[in-house]
Amino acid sequence: MKKFLLFIVLATGFTSFSQTGSFSKDLFRTYDNYKENTLNKRRIKHNDLQPLIEKLRNDKDFEVRILGRSVEGRSISMISIGTGKTNVLLWSQMHGNEPTATMAIFDIFNYLKKNRAVLKNIKLHFIPMLNPDGAERYTRRNALYIDINRDAVRLQSPESKILKNARDSLKADFGFNLHDQSIYYNAERTPKPATISFLAPAYNYEKDINTIRGNAMKIIVQMNKTVQQFAPGQAGRYNDDFEPRAFGDNIQKWGTSTILVESGGYPDDTEKQFIRKLNYVALLAAIRSISDQSYKKNNIKDYTKIPRNDRKLFDLKISNLSFDYLGERYTVDLGINTVEKDNKKHTNFYNIGRIADLGDLSTYYGYKMIDAKDLTFKPGETYPKIVDKNNLEKTNFDQLIKEGYTAIAIDSIPKDTDFTHYPINIVDIRNMAIQKNKMPRPPLWLGANPTFLLYRGNEVVYAIINGFVYDVKNGKSYIKNGVIK
Repeated sequence: MKKFLLFIVLATGFTSFSQTGSFSKDLFRTYDNYKENTLNKRRIKHNDLQPLIEKLRNDKDFEVRILGRSVEGRSISMISIGTGKTNVLLWSQMHGNEPTATMAIFDIFNYLKKNRAVLKNIKLHFIPMLNPDGAERYTRRNALYIDINRDAVRLQSPESKILKNARDSLKADFGFNLHDQSIYYNAERTPKPATISFLAPAYNYEKDINTIRGNAMKIIVQMNKTVQQFAPGQAGRYNDDFEPRAFGDNIQKWGTSTILVESGGYPDDTEKQFIRKLNYVALLAAIRSISDQSYKKNNIKDYTKIPRNDRKLFDLKISNLSFDYLGERYTVDLGINTVEKDNKKHTNFYNIGRIADLGDLSTYYGYKMIDAKDLTFKPGETYPKIVDKNNLEKTNFDQLIKEGYTAIAIDSIPKDTDFTHYPINIVDIRNMAIQKNKMPRPPLWLGANPTFLLYRGNEVVYAIINGFVYDVKNGKSYIKNGVIK
């Protein structure tokens, strides 16, 4: 009889896991049917969302309310759906430059329009953009330069008061705090990026685990299982040191099981469209587990098995690079990152490469990695002839790079131009006067714009232009933009 009961328990658990896995796979497979295609770039603004919110306002299944307004007067809306007694609150873009989950939320709305079964027993409440002023500038902080996520106690910002009032009025049972984290986080001791990271925030300095926090951990276990199906080994666990000013920690303390979700990096996903898809699948899987209470079967111990977040990733890591300086030869590893900067016209952004670290980086990894052990380092040169800007389209940049040139000078540069879409740097001839440094400096240094060549014999194998790689030998260019020097 005991063997029979054990079989029933094991079979039931297997069936539950199998059904959950099948549900997630179906979500992943059918995602394009529900993706909100009007949101295809991550730098979304308040105005981008308003037509979509208005459509939901006209849908009888959704309830749309304006909870209040930001410092600069932009509306902050909450969209609700469902009739169950369990209230689930999800908020995104508390930091204006963290929009990945915002896009996923509108995908979820499209899914819920046609799939209501997941709403059984629950009511969902979404605040898609809590910090519209920050989103307008694509900055972390709000228009007061306050970090909303450090304003849970003083409540100085209107956005902070709106979130607190929403949680309190709903007496939310579950809360999903949706963020983006640095793309340079990796799953501890692995070269894999922490594409999605989780945290069940502590509610006191002792990091105690009560039922409220324990339930958050169990839901994270469920979400981690989902992520592992589509990005194996690419989930991380955030540090759970108690932060008494933060919303996640306080909302946990106030009695809402709170799940922090952080969207990190994924190879060749600059606009975070694959990560958005992961958010969509993982959040819907979590919502379903709350609806049918299947999360309760998860073991809290599995939460602690999720690798911790580490920060050991670069955009590009070059190992064993040797160069000469003051009569001696040195070998270092280079860690190179590219930073997004708003262009002067504020219409978009461009990238500028920087040497983030150099030395022994043997414990670090890169999205792209080059071993320069058998290669020769040479600084790139500027093409000696001034190029007519009208002939740029006719210029054979591939040939110039093969000849050892990493920059060109043109006869005039349009005003307010910071960068070039051509795969080479451009020198402003107005600033070509030689400037002597008071102190000698090696050819590579912290903060320098990494632009140089790696040779094998007399042949250029790799060109590093503004921190991006041009694989000359294989004809593959990963250069997003050059810069004006």
